[in-house]
Amino acid sequence: MTNARLRYGRASLALSFLVQGVTFALLVTRIPAIQDRYGISDGLLPVFLAAVPVLAGVASVATEKVVARVRPAVLLRWAQPVVMLALLGVGAGDEVWQAAVALGVFGLAVGALDASMNMMGVSLQRAYGRSIMLGFHAAYSLGGIAGASLAWSGAHWDLPLLVSYLPAVVLLLPAALVGSRWYTTGGEDGAPAVEGAGAVLPAAGEGTGRAGESGTAGEAGKGPGGSPVPFGLLMPLCLVMAFAYIGDSTVSNWSAKYLQDVLGGSEQLATVPYNVYMVTTLLGRAVGDLGVRRLGAVAVVRGGSVLAAAGFGVVAVAPGPWWGMLGFTLLGLGLCVIVPQTFAAAGRLFPGASDVAVARLNVFNYVGFLVGSPLVGALGDVWSYRGAMLVPMVLVLATLVYARSFGAEPARYGGGHERARTADVG
Repeated sequence: MTNARLRYGRASLALSFLVQGVTFALLVTRIPAIQDRYGISDGLLPVFLAAVPVLAGVASVATEKVVARVRPAVLLRWAQPVVMLALLGVGAGDEVWQAAVALGVFGLAVGALDASMNMMGVSLQRAYGRSIMLGFHAAYSLGGIAGASLAWSGAHWDLPLLVSYLPAVVLLLPAALVGSRWYTTGGEDGAPAVEGAGAVLPAAGEGTGRAGESGTAGEAGKGPGGSPVPFGLLMPLCLVMAFAYIGDSTVSNWSAKYLQDVLGGSEQLATVPYNVYMVTTLLGRAVGDLGVRRLGAVAVVRGGSVLAAAGFGVVAVAPGPWWGMLGFTLLGLGLCVIVPQTFAAAGRLFPGASDVAVARLNVFNYVGFLVGSPLVGALGDVWSYRGAMLVPMVLVLATLVYARSFGAEPARYGGGHERARTADVG
């Protein structure tokens, strides 16, 4: 594979991350407006918020099986348009059941989308031989900023949801489809890139890491030589992923409502915390790959965990909306490094079965959302929303216990050792 093809593949995947950032931000920052449009009660809202990650988790589990037969690039190419069309469906309906159907489709499609995007990102990072995963997630953050800004405009001008959503979909859907022509997973037909093109190659006699293809076990969940991807080795990363997404879902699903109902901000101002959060995640991820190269993943993850916990603490005690903004700023700077590095760590730990490892790890993305959204809502109802913010704070701090997993050596299969040779990619 040529350097040019790797660069085009990297740029097209970054575009996909950006588009998903826009789409997701347009959904979550208008949750109060969606609730008002469909007349969803505060008691029923957590059910709707939980349904999306449940269905996304189901789709992520299915993705592990699908990529044994279909490349992640093919799955991503068709999942992304479905996500955007489902967003339009959320804005176009009038009845609660219509919102439920649209959000259900959104959840199923986004599960396949997230899994396939990160599979491709891990594979490209292996081909480059250096940390680039934070760059993809930085593109997602940039998209989140654009989406949150569009949502702010819609709230400011009191635009209907469909009118707010339509311009973004009309612009980005064709762009995503065109960009998908250059998708690659670091090697043609699922094989690693050729030496001299910035490749990371398997050692002699080892497989390509794609279940169902030549040199692999031929079934999902298997590594080289037919060995499984054991949950025991993957579990520390799964827990970190869940903790990070409990924190992230708290910001995504409750920041607007928290700022408006608890801290006394206006509806217009309530769209800002997620935007602030995405700006700081963009800044953190823009320099995060450099930090990983110089300090190592373990140090970067530890620092991010402490900073994120401090952010939750500030949000919990904030006397007004602007102090809340400060807390969400710290949250973005801290949480932004954890999720990309967790996917990257899974790829390093299971280099011969990274698609399977990423698909399983991605399920805990939705476990975090599933736990985080209703947990904060339930605690807010029976206790206080300020107190509820302390729970994700403690869980994010627990990441420190598992930080060593980010420097783990590749898993051994049957006494053998996965080895890789790297060369620089420009």
